[in-house]
Amino acid sequence: MRFLNQDISPIGMGCWPIGGPMFVGDETVGYANSDDAESNRTIHAALASGITLFDTAPAYGAGHAERLLARALKGRPDALIATKIGVAIDEESKQLLENEEDPGTVGPAIEASLSRLGRDRIDLLLLHLNSLSVAKAEDIFDEVERARIAGKVRAYGWSTDFSVNLSCAAERPGFAAVEHAMNVLLDAPKMQSVVDQRDLTALIRSPLAMGLLSGRYSSETVMPDTDIRSTSNPRTDYFKDASANPKYLQRLDAVRDLLETGGRSLVQGAIGWLWARGQTNIPIPGIRTVEQLEGIAGALSFGPLPASVMGEIETVIERNSADTIDRAR
Repeated sequence: MRFLNQDISPIGMGCWPIGGPMFVGDETVGYANSDDAESNRTIHAALASGITLFDTAPAYGAGHAERLLARALKGRPDALIATKIGVAIDEESKQLLENEEDPGTVGPAIEASLSRLGRDRIDLLLLHLNSLSVAKAEDIFDEVERARIAGKVRAYGWSTDFSVNLSCAAERPGFAAVEHAMNVLLDAPKMQSVVDQRDLTALIRSPLAMGLLSGRYSSETVMPDTDIRSTSNPRTDYFKDASANPKYLQRLDAVRDLLETGGRSLVQGAIGWLWARGQTNIPIPGIRTVEQLEGIAGALSFGPLPASVMGEIETVIERNSADTIDRAR
């Protein structure tokens, strides 16, 4: 597919898991078991498979994921990096600090990411404040547009689940993409409609329901307390009390055989569902190991799920929508 005037693979690599530990106060908001050497191998395996889009943020490991990418992607200017602004960090303590809503923080945040990434331009810069009001976001995007004109940013967008936010921001000259949550267990029809209407690209986060769609976790699984999926964070509804949420396991059981159509793995079927759902959808699953990467990249050989299977899925699954209530706070 084409993105930012380049031919790229329709899968990106989400870099939250490789960031390692990070905290808000005493609460863990990172993933367990990250290993820098394995992360480096995984990034290179992604490149070898044709994946050239990497989604990161200063928040991922409090700067660590950006620095890992800088080392692994040195000498690969063809690799596209999406990073974000809006969350202050302390690299030494691995703390995520206050939200940065002041437009005056935009320039310094861009420069800090450029320094960590070892680049002179950010390919895609996303606002990392999901529910920020449109009025406040407009002031931030004014500064981002100035950075684009100055050559510091190639294009920009918003990481948000509010379709009204996207509708209000999408007409800006450098606005190219939205990052929003969606997967076969939790659809986002309003957001996808705006994406289609405004001819945008959608980076799909949580495409594998934070790993639930790998089929590896059950209601008996206990996630380690160093893993965000053991917390009560609202983004971890796929897991409840540190185990897979029975509500979502029931939905998965209803569609398991359909996702495995044609010899696909569960993961490959879940990725294929997203491709069939929208032609400009780029799933960005969080990937921590080469083994995970190889299973996900295998979806490329299968492509989108057939229309007949997509129709069957809709007849057997009951789900909520990932579209957040259609107003900005």
